[in-house]
Amino acid sequence: MRPFGNDITNIANNGGNGAGDENSNGNEPNADNTNTSGSPGPAVDGATESPDEGVDDPRIPPHIARIGGIVTFPPIAGRGVIRVVRRCEDAKENRMLDLSQCELMQIPDAVYHLMRNTELKSCNLSGNVLKTVSPKFSSKFSAITDLNLSHNQLARLPDEFTMLSLLTRLNISHNSFIVLPQVVFKLPKLAQLDAQHNAILEIDTDEAITSDCLALVDLRNNPLSRIFRRRLQDFQTSFRLEISNEDEDDW
Repeated sequence: MRPFGNDITNIANNGGNGAGDENSNGNEPNADNTNTSGSPGPAVDGATESPDEGVDDPRIPPHIARIGGIVTFPPIAGRGVIRVVRRCEDAKENRMLDLSQCELMQIPDAVYHLMRNTELKSCNLSGNVLKTVSPKFSSKFSAITDLNLSHNQLARLPDEFTMLSLLTRLNISHNSFIVLPQVVFKLPKLAQLDAQHNAILEIDTDEAITSDCLALVDLRNNPLSRIFRRRLQDFQTSFRLEISNEDEDDW
């Protein structure tokens, strides 16, 4: 299964199978052909559909085959596409969007379309191949309180993350951060930050930390520099800072 790009329907049709294109097998339908079975076929908004059309495929539920009348899936929709849309449908009920392990390279625009009328309270994007998070994420899901971005390939967070004013827990562990993003200290409700298993060398202790609720910052299993460790001896924080022993962090 290939990772998804910006378009949730970004799955190449297999020309060898011909399931995604009725004419790919070389059997062109006869334009003069009539219904020889004697039973009239259903009218579909003025469009002629073959029996293999995706909207009639029993393997693909109707609400997945068409999103809001705008985005339509090809007849061969990858299992990952179906998984993403079904999880979006679940999130409409429980307000918890779980898109973990979906091989996403970025959050598809169709996800924002599906969730446009739902106020999410949590979002799990762990276990994908995200390298960036679009600024759009913060404006569309500004009410979330729990965000899991672990096990991706992130190296930065957008400044627009400050729009996540209700966020209390943020997990950015197992990514590619070299420095701890300062934007996390500008989240007014943030209480717990998990930044384990990155490549973080230091945090900017000169920047003002505006989060009065911050209780825990976990930096274990990061290659913190000796200079930064010495600086921490005089660095007074209102939150608990978890770091590994120096020999454990020595890469």
